[in-house]
Amino acid sequence: MDHFLYRDGVLHAEDVAISDIATEVGAPFYVYSSATLTRHFRLFDDALDWTDHLVCYAMKANSNQAVLKLLGDLGAGMDVVSGGEYMRAKAAGIPGERIVFSGVGKTRAEMRLALEGGIRQFNVESEPEMHALSEVASSMGAVAPITIRVNPDVDAKTHEKIATGKSENKFGIPISRAKEVYAEAAALPGLEVIGIDVHIGSQLTQLEPFGQAFDKVAELTGVLRAEGHDIRRLDLGGGLGIPYERSNDAPPLPQEFGQLVREKVGHLGCEIEIEPGRLIAGNAGLLVSEVIYIKQGEDRQFMIIDAAMNDLIRPAMYGAYHEIIPVVEPEAGAEQVKYDIVGPVCESGDTFAKQRVMPPVEAGALVAFRSAGAYGAVMASEYNSRPLIPEVLVHEDQFAVIRARPTFDEMINRDTIPSWL
Repeated sequence: MDHFLYRDGVLHAEDVAISDIATEVGAPFYVYSSATLTRHFRLFDDALDWTDHLVCYAMKANSNQAVLKLLGDLGAGMDVVSGGEYMRAKAAGIPGERIVFSGVGKTRAEMRLALEGGIRQFNVESEPEMHALSEVASSMGAVAPITIRVNPDVDAKTHEKIATGKSENKFGIPISRAKEVYAEAAALPGLEVIGIDVHIGSQLTQLEPFGQAFDKVAELTGVLRAEGHDIRRLDLGGGLGIPYERSNDAPPLPQEFGQLVREKVGHLGCEIEIEPGRLIAGNAGLLVSEVIYIKQGEDRQFMIIDAAMNDLIRPAMYGAYHEIIPVVEPEAGAEQVKYDIVGPVCESGDTFAKQRVMPPVEAGALVAFRSAGAYGAVMASEYNSRPLIPEVLVHEDQFAVIRARPTFDEMINRDTIPSWL
């Protein structure tokens, strides 16, 4: 469920007409619904209300300060994967004890940054990282709480570029070697082993792969406890998918995910962490764009819009589907036509949809990409010297620009011409 509905013939975000935002802000832009973000976080939080837990929002999905502040005020923790994300979380008021640091390539500088500013835990992904963290923490006279991310070799049945739990993926240590790696960690100074971490991928639409991974984590917990390790926290990752295509079967709900967690690991008495990102932010956002031209090709019509692959890379990178709808509601029974929907970037890959069936639109009309709140603005670039587009947050009948569009001068003046030129 989201809070983007037609009202009086115009698409609204909560109680604000999308067309009113476009008039003030200019297209293209991202718009997020506070009510949807709140609802989706609470679905996960309620799904784990049977045990001690923390929902750590995977902020790589959408790291705007306003989004982080909203979720942090609801009690969310943050899952960060870089020093920059750590600093964003802190700037949004998230205390260190609610920040989890993940990622395969943490640098010593990032480790020091998090130890100085406070951290809930590091999710360690390799033995070299473990030794580096031990050295950094020891040099500071600090103790770094860690889980070790295990790779359970489970096929998440998702896109190959966002699968993380198979043996061929770069993430975690092989679960078959977990016993010896945990023993090594326990012997290193400056580290405190507190739990196990697992994350098998993103946009999962079935519970079965989660179940397989959680079974392996439960078994490993018993093995490690028998070896004397105090396994008291399980970080079970995120990855639950969202319905990009509304005609498809809906992915499992957070409540069903929470019940699976209870069935598989609830008996272990561990605190549970999860790291959802896409399901919290994805359907909470739209990308709104204006039609520049309708162009007749040899055998097709092109809808050329002012948003481009630099604004939303997912279709070009993953072949991802986004539902695209007119902002002005079509009349009941309106004819349907086919468009190739493309942007203005000089790449054939700047294509959002081919032969997409939808009501006819004209130049100057606004269209909205649904499910664009996750991995949209955060993956955007200034390719073709196109300024990053604004982000807008709606709360009931109010809206605010939470990231402004830079001017051409602001964009260009970040470059420096050396003195010899």
